[in-house]
Amino acid sequence: MFSAIVLLLLALSLAGGSNRCPHLCLCYESSDLVDCHARGFAQVPHSLPHGTWLLDLGGNMFTELRGHSFAGLWSLRILVLSNSGLQLLQPQALNSLSFLEKLDLSHNELPQLPPDFSQSLSSLRVLRLDHNSLDRLGLRSLERLENLEKLDLSHNRIHTVELGALRGLSRLRHLYLQGNRLEAVQEGVLTMLLGLEVLLLGHNNISRIETEALASLHSLSLLGLEGNRLRHLRFKTFLNLHTPSTHLQLAGNPWSCDCDLHRVFSKLLSVRHLHVDDYGNVTCHEPAQLAGASLAWVDSQLCVAETATVLVITVTVLVTVVAAVVMAERNRKKSHDKAGAETESDLQEK
Repeated sequence: MFSAIVLLLLALSLAGGSNRCPHLCLCYESSDLVDCHARGFAQVPHSLPHGTWLLDLGGNMFTELRGHSFAGLWSLRILVLSNSGLQLLQPQALNSLSFLEKLDLSHNELPQLPPDFSQSLSSLRVLRLDHNSLDRLGLRSLERLENLEKLDLSHNRIHTVELGALRGLSRLRHLYLQGNRLEAVQEGVLTMLLGLEVLLLGHNNISRIETEALASLHSLSLLGLEGNRLRHLRFKTFLNLHTPSTHLQLAGNPWSCDCDLHRVFSKLLSVRHLHVDDYGNVTCHEPAQLAGASLAWVDSQLCVAETATVLVITVTVLVTVVAAVVMAERNRKKSHDKAGAETESDLQEK
């Protein structure tokens, strides 16, 4: 009888092992929250309760996440790994997190994402990868994130987004790419993001936006392009934005102020569904005499000056042409009179 009781107690203790709280962590059973924030862990602690719904592992010293680090945590919905010194995600590091909805990997040192990064994250809705060292977005890393709604990739070193890298993100509504090293907005990169509402591309090195690059963004309400290297714009690029209402942020670029730029902005301001929120802060970088001046203040003068120049040139050309015609007519008359005189003289001699 005694031995049976001992075996029963042992079985119960093993069964309850999954509900133990790791040393140094705080576990709140009523909310299934486990707080292991800044506890000095070098790896994911063992014996995490299987029913954990929210796990905070931020502020630790992981360096890398090994494969199957979160095995058995089927209930996990929110995982925080921010500011943990992460430099490497090994293959299958996030396996078993099929129901995870929010993942915070911000403020780490990740240089890249493994190809299988999204393999087990089909339920993810929010992904934070801001303030890392990512330099490119590859084809496969994000392809399984079909339920993702918000992706924060700001303040990395991204200079390349491969064509098709975002094609699986059909439900994405917010994409933050500000503070990277992008040089252009290329056609095809944003094609599948039909529901995208907010696209932040400020403070990159963007000097070119291809004409059809934004054409598929039928739900876009905010486009941030401030602090880039734009000198000119094509009106057609923004006319392709068939949206109910889109707010544009365009200040902080080295605009080359001329009559053509004035026409583009005038058209943008006249389109009902386009709103340049910071037009008053759009300033000229060149020509030198207009450096620092607000485009809103000098825009009409640009075209007046250009129009005056065109008129002067036109009048000069017209005067030259008229003068040439007059001279030609005079020469013709002289030649005609001379020929007539010679003819009359010949008749008199006969």
